[in-house]
Amino acid sequence: MGGDPEGLPRQRRGITPQMHGRYPDFDVLEQAGHWDEATRRVVLARLEPPPVRFFDEREARTLEAFCDTVLAQDREPRVPVLAFVDAKLFEGRLDGFQYADMPDDGETWRLVARGLDEAAAERGAPSYGEAATDDRLAVCEAFAEARLGGGTWERIPVAHAWAVVMRAVLGAFYSHPWAWNEIGFGGPAYPRGYMRLGIGLREPWEGDDEFPLDPVPDVRERGLDRPAGHEAAE
Repeated sequence: MGGDPEGLPRQRRGITPQMHGRYPDFDVLEQAGHWDEATRRVVLARLEPPPVRFFDEREARTLEAFCDTVLAQDREPRVPVLAFVDAKLFEGRLDGFQYADMPDDGETWRLVARGLDEAAAERGAPSYGEAATDDRLAVCEAFAEARLGGGTWERIPVAHAWAVVMRAVLGAFYSHPWAWNEIGFGGPAYPRGYMRLGIGLREPWEGDDEFPLDPVPDVRERGLDRPAGHEAAE
């Protein structure tokens, strides 16, 4: 994975993952006084991750490394994604649907943990969580492209397994206030509501974007939308 684009500011107010973002002076938690009690309680609870209770110690090490790798969370502070995924599975708060050719989400996650460890072992690592960064990235890339096979991966469709875990990973990450700070999301608007409606209009409490580079063309120009080692088509 490539590094941060040149000029991306460091966070000056509040917390973002790895303390960088496009809105360095924005802290959504400063709006907590405008939320109703129930909303405030739910949001603030996300700052205190629950203990891991669904996964065992080995599974947790592997899956935490996977979550950090796939989200490019290379250093602290990190959104504790696995803790929230674990809590959802432990409490049985599933999505209410699943692929017909897949087990339930909890079993899928356990199989993914086992499969990631097997893929890491093929590269000489004791487990995925103990693998070198380049090896974790390579396994993650193969998982995303449904190129993993053999062993545990013969028990589940790899593409569907990727879809299941990424749905949970992204849901957990972008429900956290630190991620809101990173993307400039103003948080809940209840009971205050919105004052300005329309594309490109910001509310008075929302932060200013200090990094004008559009991430979509930037990623393409730097080749980060292609697998490592792949060259751009001429």
